[in-house]
Amino acid sequence: MTFGERATTHIYCVYLNATPEAVWSAIVDPELNGRYGYRVRCAYDLRPDGAFMGFPSDEMRLLGVPNAVADGVVIEVDPPRRFVHTWRMLVSPELASEGFSRVTWEIDGGRFGVTRLTVTHEVDGAPTVARLTSGAMEDEGGGGGWHWVLCGLKTFVETGVTLGADRSCPR
Repeated sequence: MTFGERATTHIYCVYLNATPEAVWSAIVDPELNGRYGYRVRCAYDLRPDGAFMGFPSDEMRLLGVPNAVADGVVIEVDPPRRFVHTWRMLVSPELASEGFSRVTWEIDGGRFGVTRLTVTHEVDGAPTVARLTSGAMEDEGGGGGWHWVLCGLKTFVETGVTLGADRSCPR
């Protein structure tokens, strides 16, 4: 395994002043997960082989983003500890053609009321998705990738406030 935009596996870790249950809800509840990051509302059928679909924010639709931003299939559900699903980005034919990658969310309720969230994104065979989700395309208008999403998740879960509340995307 290597790190950086060319890596085939990206690993992100963030510590949240919240319970594992609150973090879990913020990830899987579409009423909550559409309130941070890129404001993409994600709906999951929380069972193995269940569908996953990510829907664009109103601001993204105004920019011409299609009706579905991402899709995939749920692989594993172990609330509030572990969630695994496939993930394909649909915002452009180029990104969609790179196919499905795999995202693993691991939630560990540690000491002192602090929860560690580790997100592992396996992006084998998806070089453009890897660059985009690593944040390497931020200066090209691609956004901050998983870093932006996880910082937004942390801010939202800890404070109830949406990071960059006046924008749907960084920049």
